[in-house]
Amino acid sequence: MTSTSNPRDLRAALEALTTEAFRPELADIDQRPTLDIARLMNDEDTTVPAAVARRLPAIAAAIDAVAERMARGGRLVYAGAGTAGRLGVLDASECPPTFNTGPEQVVGLIAGGPPAMVTSVEGAEDSGEMARADLDALGLTASDTVVGVSASGRTPYALAAVEHARRQGALTIGLACNADSALAAAADHGIEVVVGPELLTGSTRLKAGTAQKLVLNMLSTITMIRLGKTYGNLMVDVRASNEKLRARSRRIVALATGATDEEIERALAATDGEVKNAILTILANVDGPTAARLLTQSDGHLRTALATAATG
Repeated sequence: MTSTSNPRDLRAALEALTTEAFRPELADIDQRPTLDIARLMNDEDTTVPAAVARRLPAIAAAIDAVAERMARGGRLVYAGAGTAGRLGVLDASECPPTFNTGPEQVVGLIAGGPPAMVTSVEGAEDSGEMARADLDALGLTASDTVVGVSASGRTPYALAAVEHARRQGALTIGLACNADSALAAAADHGIEVVVGPELLTGSTRLKAGTAQKLVLNMLSTITMIRLGKTYGNLMVDVRASNEKLRARSRRIVALATGATDEEIERALAATDGEVKNAILTILANVDGPTAARLLTQSDGHLRTALATAATG
């Protein structure tokens, strides 16, 4: 899809979007007391989770499809422009420290590349060619998933990414905040979280951005739960890259096992600080190499490894 070249056509397209709708009842917002504006924004934000809730079946179906692909070695790739692109990059960047994923497993692509994270790159969101080139640089395969993210559901970069990925046989998801969007229609799984007009006309970094963040949280987090990256609600694949995370690692092992501080330190030392392995050595009473082997055999699922150890 290319951008609409006729300004009149583009204006008409924007006016048809609920995220771009003007709210005349807020025309005096700049004259209201600050506390009133804050209350109004807060009230607006409370409507977002309900809008997401209406799309939970579609979200769950997409997550199951993503998890199945990633279990086969596929990657999760977000593609968007502006706020939508930044949210995708944010979600991707948080997966390695939270779930010990490789940096190549969850990838965020933003129109205009890394500079667009902090500076607007003129024309980038209108470039379908840029989206195709960004995906080709990743060596996209049929095992991968590409999530196009766009509040309007018509952003050329996100739409072209989904269309190109689908032609490559990859799984595609279109996340938009308007009904009947081109992006959702182009994807295998369309997720349209309709949040309505924004407090500031067209400022989709507000409710639309919040909705996108909530959905991306679900996509990555629940996919990782399905892949065995957690044990119950404990982040057992957390990467201890700083003092806070090292302390969290010890606490996670303690919560999962009830072991003493001394036992926890021995277990972490025997497993090179790998939380999941340390838990297994304590609960199954095995050594570090045995824990590593059991987890490899169980595709990283701690519950499966514990069951195998109990029957072995």
